[in-house]
Amino acid sequence: MSLVSLLRKNCRKTLFTTPSHSQEYFIFHKLRNLYKYDISETDFHKPEEALYKAESRAKNVYGTKCTKFLANGSTSGIIASVLACVKSGEKVLIWKDAHPCHKNSLTLAGAEPVYYETIFDSEWGVPKAVDAVTLEKFLKKEKISAVIITSPTYEGFCANLKEIKDMCKKYGAYLIVDEAHGALYPFSEDLPQSAVRIADFTVQSLHKTAGGLNPTALVHSNCEKDLDGALRLITTTSPSYPMLASIEVNINFLNSKKGKKKISFLISQIKELHFACQNCIFGGDDITKILVKIPSLSGYELSEKLYEKYNIEDEKTNDISTMLLTGIGTSDRKIERLKYALKHIY
Repeated sequence: MSLVSLLRKNCRKTLFTTPSHSQEYFIFHKLRNLYKYDISETDFHKPEEALYKAESRAKNVYGTKCTKFLANGSTSGIIASVLACVKSGEKVLIWKDAHPCHKNSLTLAGAEPVYYETIFDSEWGVPKAVDAVTLEKFLKKEKISAVIITSPTYEGFCANLKEIKDMCKKYGAYLIVDEAHGALYPFSEDLPQSAVRIADFTVQSLHKTAGGLNPTALVHSNCEKDLDGALRLITTTSPSYPMLASIEVNINFLNSKKGKKKISFLISQIKELHFACQNCIFGGDDITKILVKIPSLSGYELSEKLYEKYNIEDEKTNDISTMLLTGIGTSDRKIERLKYALKHIY
């Protein structure tokens, strides 16, 4: 039985169990349906079994040794990955400007951080993805147990994953890839290569680009290390089954003909935007991250004009360029609005 089917199952028992709202007392009426499907680990429901089967189906979709559902964002996936493969006192190579969870994971593991820096792309005003040459300098000098990289970067620049994985293997280090912004990659040949079948651990945020609820995510493993044990250290024993069920449905959609068609349509719409906006310059490796600059404007000026004149808010900006995030929920109407704005900004 799928998680979704389980949540729809009519309970024929009188439950004196958690959750105390008993699927009937809706304190926040706008979330009435969420309350209805908010269940716990009762003998009647047995959601753990449905979750296990859902995760087993997911690993077959992604072609991994293990795929786990996360209801606490990519942060929990990064932390679990480090706890699974790093011991107290060992060294981990991390990006100096990485997401705070990378450093926090080492603190929890009792590991020692070794920091690397990436090349700054002055043409776009953003850091580029790390390369194997940069990492090997540290791996030659230090005994590194694990390497954490971010690919894609926030602005959509991607690393050479195969090259970095081969190098990590050469020096006996686990590779953890923060692919939080690349959840669509396994489902389109028009997007960069995903790390899910390459790295030892890969973490993806479904909520960032793949249409998931905040803060649903996935952690994938291709090695022998125990993710379940690591996740038990940091995960609540009372998970949200509606959120976990939404992950199951999310994956099924992405892997369906309808889902892949939706991704393909999004990409085609952005390609049309690129073609139409001849006054703009576009960059990055991931077309769904619309990294754009206009020669006559700074990134901040472009961002301000989009916001003040066209009611469009970007995801991130700098002195040179602006990045507008798209994903499964980005309609053609939104793309058309952005196209109109960019064409008329000088």
